[in-house]
Amino acid sequence: MQKPTRLERRIDETAHRLLRRAPGTGWQAALVETIVFFAKQAWACVFGALLLAVIVAARLWYPDEALLARNDALTVAAILIQIGMIVGGLETRRELWVIVLFHVTGTAMEIFKTDAGSWMYDDGGLLRIAGVPLFSGFMYAAVGSYMVRVYRLFDIRFRRYPPVWATAILAAAIYANFFLHHFWWDARWVLFVGVLALWAPTILHARVWRARIRVPLLVVFAGVASVIYLAENIGTWAGAWLYPNQLDGWQLVSLSKLSSWFLLMIISVVLVTLVYPPRGPRPVPARSRAAVRRGRRLDVAAD
Repeated sequence: MQKPTRLERRIDETAHRLLRRAPGTGWQAALVETIVFFAKQAWACVFGALLLAVIVAARLWYPDEALLARNDALTVAAILIQIGMIVGGLETRRELWVIVLFHVTGTAMEIFKTDAGSWMYDDGGLLRIAGVPLFSGFMYAAVGSYMVRVYRLFDIRFRRYPPVWATAILAAAIYANFFLHHFWWDARWVLFVGVLALWAPTILHARVWRARIRVPLLVVFAGVASVIYLAENIGTWAGAWLYPNQLDGWQLVSLSKLSSWFLLMIISVVLVTLVYPPRGPRPVPARSRAAVRRGRRLDVAAD
């Protein structure tokens, strides 16, 4: 199991001291679990939230006449955020390798998609590859950062997770379809069937504070894809990139992009599991089972 960073251990110790006297039952206990859930989600999203904040700030306040082009300023800011994540103890170096995988696969897709006219970036700036600003890869890295951090913060485990080799084959097919559908037929609906066949039985187990929640993994995929879709609308509004139908004035990103983000979630999960293999649910000690039968809820110590 991946260990928390030094900073996260200090935060965790402080949180435990504050929450130790929190009610264990009733509406107050449910409220505590809800607050902790959203606090952990916010902590997992810190890289993406900072990057999105920089993109919006650049739209609102970055001067057009600045010597450093806005795209290059966004790239420098993204690099500084990533350095700060490592130096500040918000990410481990092992997690950085996962994020680099997201960065490379995302940048390759960006180069192809912009050349095909799927979306476009402003021409300004020098820090670019084949016309694609380097900050674009950090947007995929933000997804990778969230995935590895949420996996650790919630002690994610799975029941009936499919064989990793099968998920890797399907993820490769999904990634290939993002390219091939420009020349061939779009196989995304066939791929959706494959996703359902593999992951429909899978249940995600996540530890919040005292509670462990159990959710169908496909529901989690859909939820995260919806959040990314919301962030994409903010990013296009801020002018970080534009779709062809937004050139004459901004409008909501097509809902069809939700299916693309859903499939991207499959690639994201598989990339993470290649580094952090999926684990089964934690066994519940006999004393905890007895406590549950008596209507009490005991915390299960972390690994």
